[in-house]
Amino acid sequence: MWNDQTVRALLRDMFDAAIASADPRRTVASNLPAKPNGRCVVIGAGKASAAMAAAVDEAWPDVDLSGVIVTRYGHAVPAGRIRILEAAHPVPDEMSLQAGRALEDAVQGLTENDLVLALFSGGGSSLLVSPAGAMSLADKQAVNKALLHSGATIREMNAVRKHLSRVKGGRLALAAQPAKVVTLVISDVPGDDPSDIASGPTVPDLSTLETVREIVARRQIDLPQSARDVLAQNGETPKPGEVASDVRIIAAPALALDAAAAVARAAGVQTLILGDALEGEAREMGTVLAGIARSTKEKGQPVSGPAVILSGGEATVTIGSRSPGRGGRNTEFLLGLAVALDGRPGIWAIAGDTDGIDGTEDAAGAIIGPDTLARAAKAGLDPKACLAAHDSYSLFHHLGDLVKTGPTLTNVNDFRAIIVV
Repeated sequence: MWNDQTVRALLRDMFDAAIASADPRRTVASNLPAKPNGRCVVIGAGKASAAMAAAVDEAWPDVDLSGVIVTRYGHAVPAGRIRILEAAHPVPDEMSLQAGRALEDAVQGLTENDLVLALFSGGGSSLLVSPAGAMSLADKQAVNKALLHSGATIREMNAVRKHLSRVKGGRLALAAQPAKVVTLVISDVPGDDPSDIASGPTVPDLSTLETVREIVARRQIDLPQSARDVLAQNGETPKPGEVASDVRIIAAPALALDAAAAVARAAGVQTLILGDALEGEAREMGTVLAGIARSTKEKGQPVSGPAVILSGGEATVTIGSRSPGRGGRNTEFLLGLAVALDGRPGIWAIAGDTDGIDGTEDAAGAIIGPDTLARAAKAGLDPKACLAAHDSYSLFHHLGDLVKTGPTLTNVNDFRAIIVV
């Protein structure tokens, strides 16, 4: 029953089910609040935000609706009365700055009868920028690049971003007062903390300046002087109690893993979900999960085969000063996994970003099998050298093992599945 073709097809079916579980067209309408007596202003940012806005426009044809959303280039869809902007990810550009101004303008002059409906998903932190203090766009870009190369977790990066912004960390909710603010969130962060998603523009912030200063020092993040000046001041983000918060998580990594597990069970495969919040260096995560896969294959523990080991969360890739090759955290995880498995039979895996884009490449991720290393060697490729050079994309491209979905218009973080037969 199990061969390379059938296992690869099952892996792809599970990945597709995970993405479908977070489709905004399925999740937005059922989570809308009561219609306002006054206007509804829709704001938001993220890779899924345009699709979320389109669902709102369709669901509320009788509401006085307007607003502005910013999404990643290539992720825009028509949203009726709601204006859609596109900007850069993962490093902001001039359109990110314009989006910040547009969202600030959109929430001015509201009354207590009005509703601000905030729609946020992963990617919003770079798509929406409004630098604090004397910071320029170039300074903001330098901050994002330094964060991406530092090895900091997504939560650490967002804590820094919040304290260097005029709109993040709950500051946009302050600007919208006295209107009611309801936030719909598609989570892409470990633990589903809404204040971490798009750096929480309408959510009270639990991180502090003291925490941010410690992160910058520990991670040795090289910030421009203007950013250091902002952190040297005492301007804190709004804390719980300072802004009202009605936040609704409408899609999340755990639900995506459940959807994938249902597909596996229907195919007669046992499931083991390790969790939706795994973090750590991508290649090292590959080594750890290879150990679990080997134990499953050789000892039937912690689950007996045929079985699938599922996990979510967001790995990191520490680049350092060396110029990297092409790749993202999912393909780097897979290459680390393949190297650690060393061609052991009966083990396949898929990993991909549910937004359809791993890092900055045009693939969501890739698939590996027992013959990945042998095929690479036959093609004249050195997997360990590619791993050291952060060039995993190139290897999987040559092997024809990339998974390409195009923009999925949603984002519930990374998806990993290892099948053992």
